[in-house]
Amino acid sequence: MSKNNPLPTEQLSDSAYYILLALLTPKHGYAIMKYIEELTEGEVKMGPATLYTLIKKLQKSGYILLNEDEDERRKTYQITSSGTALVEAEIERRLRMSRHGNIAQLNAKEALTYEN
Repeated sequence: MSKNNPLPTEQLSDSAYYILLALLTPKHGYAIMKYIEELTEGEVKMGPATLYTLIKKLQKSGYILLNEDEDERRKTYQITSSGTALVEAEIERRLRMSRHGNIAQLNAKEALTYEN
């Protein structure tokens, strides 16, 4: 827990983060995997074992729901309001981390410049 953020926040693994991003619009499993691959320009490829293990965990935590489809072979998932809130908080957290990294790099470059 941080001094600036007294509320506990759950941190998502990269895979869970991408699944929730994919489910900002309802999708079935294969479409989730393809969306993640396209979104990351091939940098992240998720296999079915990882996907469905995390889907079960995210469902159990109340972050996603299974839509009942007529076609039992194609299960569609959607994000819940708590899942949306979590992914929005995670986006902000990752942006702050990126800014911290940029500041640390600049500080290191400045320190090296002064040493030389």
